[in-house]
Amino acid sequence: MAKVDYSDKKVLLIESSGNMRATIFYMLRSLGVVNLKAITINERVLSEISENNYDVILLGHNINDSVAGIQILEECRYLGYIKPSACWVFMTSDSSQEVILHAIDSRPDELIMKPFSIDELKHRLDSILFRKTIFKPIDDALEIGDYPTAINYCKNNFASYDAEYDEAQLILSRLLTQFGKSQEAAKIAEKLYWKGHDKEAGLCWAQALLAQGNIEEAQRLLNELISEYPLFIVAYDLLASSHEKNGDLELACETVNEATQRSPLGIPRQMELGRLATQTKKLDLAGGAYKKSIALGRHSCYKSPEPYLRLANVKRIELSAAEGNAEIGLHNEFESIIEQAYKTFPEDHLLKVKASLLKSEMYNQLGDTEAASKCTRDAQRANSELSTPLNLERELLNVMGDAVPLIEPEKTKRVTPAVSKKHDPEMSVKVNRLGVKHYLSGKMPQALKYFGLATEYDTTNVNALLNLAQLFLESARDTVDKRAERLKMVERYLKLSSRLVSDGVEKDKYHRLQQYLEQGIGKLPNGSLGNLIR
Repeated sequence: MAKVDYSDKKVLLIESSGNMRATIFYMLRSLGVVNLKAITINERVLSEISENNYDVILLGHNINDSVAGIQILEECRYLGYIKPSACWVFMTSDSSQEVILHAIDSRPDELIMKPFSIDELKHRLDSILFRKTIFKPIDDALEIGDYPTAINYCKNNFASYDAEYDEAQLILSRLLTQFGKSQEAAKIAEKLYWKGHDKEAGLCWAQALLAQGNIEEAQRLLNELISEYPLFIVAYDLLASSHEKNGDLELACETVNEATQRSPLGIPRQMELGRLATQTKKLDLAGGAYKKSIALGRHSCYKSPEPYLRLANVKRIELSAAEGNAEIGLHNEFESIIEQAYKTFPEDHLLKVKASLLKSEMYNQLGDTEAASKCTRDAQRANSELSTPLNLERELLNVMGDAVPLIEPEKTKRVTPAVSKKHDPEMSVKVNRLGVKHYLSGKMPQALKYFGLATEYDTTNVNALLNLAQLFLESARDTVDKRAERLKMVERYLKLSSRLVSDGVEKDKYHRLQQYLEQGIGKLPNGSLGNLIR
């Protein structure tokens, strides 16, 4: 391995323990790191990460922190701040299985147990940075969504005798599956798997098989992987998905339940368990999963009203079979959960629509048509105030998790093609990130295109909305032609954002842009407002 030069690396150290932070700081200085910033975990952490292009980020996790490192890691992955070209090291003294597996879910480049020696730190960093150097052209292409370039580099720049050949082939298999060439991907992954029974190669092979519709062979392979690697949680997720595609909800639920028992800290997996358990009428299991999601969400980027609504729906289903005092108790529990959701998310307008729909269904179930009609009118009124109103019939199916079919019939798909095809929050985040890259490269038309596309995938992506407001504000400042029209666009996107912004970075940006707009174009700073872009 070639010697790594740390003098040109930009490094961020995030550690809440002062003594540990000082120790690691001097270790990094000893390795030759010059451009080094050390901070504790605070409200500026995410801004620091998103606004700067760090080569290495070392993130400490301490169980006693009010906001733990693992939550920062989870949020950075969720927001798309973990770039392929950056090196992420997760540092923890908590060796519990649930923490380690939850950290692995967010896919840092390296996980290291505290305390560690300078030799161990150097060995880990050397390995990661050497790998990043080798695969930099691929990572750079992936950061801008250029899959063909990444695929061609994997194919043409590694010989079979190279030490990195197998990893390049693994990356190639993943990319080919994502690019719709699953048959070619399967051949590559299969060869790698039989070469060394590597679990990642096995997972890639299973993904390619599922993409081809070869569910039975994929399931056989995934069961083999789980048998050999019982803590390989992502294999459980893929196996559950395959059971669902096959129409076997019971097996899908059992598989996700086993995964959550081994790795219980992931909210998306708990929510998936709740959904499947509801559909298979395992209501105690569903309720437990939603309660766990609510508890985990207190300091998580996945915090939302959804687990409250889903838990209330479980009570509604239980209520349908209850009598006497049990019926009264479940009714009260239902109302209490909805009220708790309102208190926790007082400004969430979507919640008002969904909760009113759910209450309408509950009252219909109880035979109280007058109360049900009132709740339906409340839902319609709240829906009319949304910038993008929901399809209420479709939303009622979504809220009543027990009534949503596993594989939707064509009739349902035709009712709301735009929603079934386009609503994709994860894709919205990715597309917005591409817009940011084009903006920072000075390619404004492309940035405008991607920010607009991000809002099509998810109309509630507040970062994309604010980015559009910023782009039109800069455009209005720099060109007199159509200035009034562009300022109207700024006002429009700020108005859409006003209902969605939360505390922290989003709120700061919203107020900054609003202030710029109010004080007039003439007082707007010259040049790019790139420090605001998200």
